[in-house]
Parts: sequence; C-alpha cells; structure tokens
Amino acid sequence: MTDASMTSPTVQARRPVRRANSILHRRWWGNPVGYLFVGPGVLLYLLFSVYPIIRGLIMAFQDYRFLRPATRNPFNSFNGLENWIEMVHDDTFWHSLRVALTFTLTALPLNMLLGLSCAVLIASIPNRFAETVTRVIAYLPVILPISVAMLIWGMLYEPSVGYFSYFVTKIIPIWETSPRWLGFDWALPSTIVAWVWKQFGFHTLLFLIGIYGIPRSLYEAASIDGASAWGRFRYVTLPSLRPIFTLVIVLSAGIVSATEQMLILTGGGPAEETLTTGLYSYLHAFTTVYSDMRMGYAAAMNLVLGLVHMIVAGIVFKGVGTERA
Repeated sequence: MTDASMTSPTVQARRPVRRANSILHRRWWGNPVGYLFVGPGVLLYLLFSVYPIIRGLIMAFQDYRFLRPATRNPFNSFNGLENWIEMVHDDTFWHSLRVALTFTLTALPLNMLLGLSCAVLIASIPNRFAETVTRVIAYLPVILPISVAMLIWGMLYEPSVGYFSYFVTKIIPIWETSPRWLGFDWALPSTIVAWVWKQFGFHTLLFLIGIYGIPRSLYEAASIDGASAWGRFRYVTLPSLRPIFTLVIVLSAGIVSATEQMLILTGGGPAEETLTTGLYSYLHAFTTVYSDMRMGYAAAMNLVLGLVHMIVAGIVFKGVGTERA
C-alpha cells in the first residue's frame, strides 16, 4: 500500500485547514497596505488609551506633584504604598466615595426608569412623523455638551432669577421664598435631576432599539391568550429587554465618577455635600484646593474608581450569565 492510501481521514481533513491558514497568513503579513489603514487607529488607541492607563498605574505608586519638578522623575518619586495607606485613612476620600455611590444608586435607576417609560410611549405613537419628532426631542439633551447643559441648569437653579424659583413661589406657590436649589439640603438632588435630564435620551434610544427588535408575533400571541397591555409589557417587553438593561448599566458605570456636572454646578460644595471621588481626585491633581497638585495620589483614587467600574460590570455580566444558564 502507498503512503497516500495509508493516510488517515483526520490528517486529510486537516490539510485544507492548514492550507487556508497559510493563505491567510501570507495575505496578512505580506500586505503592507493593510498596515497603512490599521496603523493610525492602533497608534491613536495606544496613545490615548493604553499609555494613560500604564502611566496612571505608575503614578499611583509615586509622590508625583506637578508643582515640584523633582517629583516627576519616576526613580526619585517612587513611594510604594504610601498613597494607598493615606487613602485608607483619608476621611474626605471615604466621604466622596459615599457621595458618588449615593449619586449613582439614585440617578441611574431614575434614568433607566425614565428612559424605559419614554421608549414605551414613543414606540406606541401610531403616527410615524410624530414618533420621529418625539424621538428627536428626547435625544436633544444628549447632544448638548455637558458644560453647556450644566450652565443652563445653573441658571435655572438661581434662587433670585431662576425659573424653578419663580415656579414654586409664583405659579404654584409651594414656598413663600424659594429654597436654595444648590444649597446644603438640595444640592445633591438638584445635580441628580440635571444629570438625568442630560442622559435619559441616550437610554431612551437604547430601549427603543430593543423594543423595535421584539417580534410582533410575541405580542399577538400574548393578546390571543388574553393578556392586557400591562401583561404584554411585563411578560413580553421586559424579559426581551434584559440585554438592553445590561448594556445600559455597563455603559453608565462611569457615572460613579460624576466629575463634570459637580465641578460646574457646585464645585463639590456646599460643605463637600456633592464632592464625588472623581471630583476629589481632579481637585487634587489640577488645583491647589487640597494639595499642591498631587497627581500620584489622584491616580491612586482613580484606580479605585476603575476597580469599582470593573466590579459593577462583572456583577452585571455574572447575573446575566446565571439567568441564561
């Protein structure tokens, strides 16, 4: 018998696969034009994503102070775990983390509830033109830069000339004198309202995409079984939107930093009532409010925020995997 006839079927089946892999290998490594297209994107990713992460990891173990040039040398400013030990004993850091978690656990559910409600209402509009206009109006706040949106809300919250003050004292006289919306008692709820207004349109769009993807046959079957509108929403819409809920939570994990809106609206005040960890690290790194621009300590705090993001995402994905199993 020849060698060819003695070749096993398994070996013969592997040869086309190896030949295809060899062709792909030659096409990939032997085509310089592909690198010209991929190269700029990879370079930008390395420059603006990978490098900051690596630099932040290094700075978290340094006594890096922007106003002290001698500390910018990584060999002279390495301080081991001193930043982390200081963080454990920093009462302001723990207070800022509590504020950030309170903000997140309040604003995110409200935003998801409002976004889902708006998505259901928009999807139920029979007129296509009216539905499109409503969808555009709901998404308009998302287009605004965060700085512009928060400046608008700052003017609305003005106790003397702001619209909210006029509304609660003149149109519907709930109070004789308007409360200070950005004062001690109302600052955190006011910033939550502003953030929800700014972001709910994005969540509305995501939920709309999920609703449009639900097969109509499921609603028809539920109607035949005698399900009411609430029953169709509970047993058809909500279960079908579980992947969208996961996506919304993961994409919104960055809310825990809550830096820009707090910086513009309140600056972390009054009396640190709206001081989140993201804002606290920003003030440490780029101002002299708490220190002489200690970027190393700020990097350590931001690493903690990154860990919180990963923990939240991990819990969400684990929960989704358990439900699917």
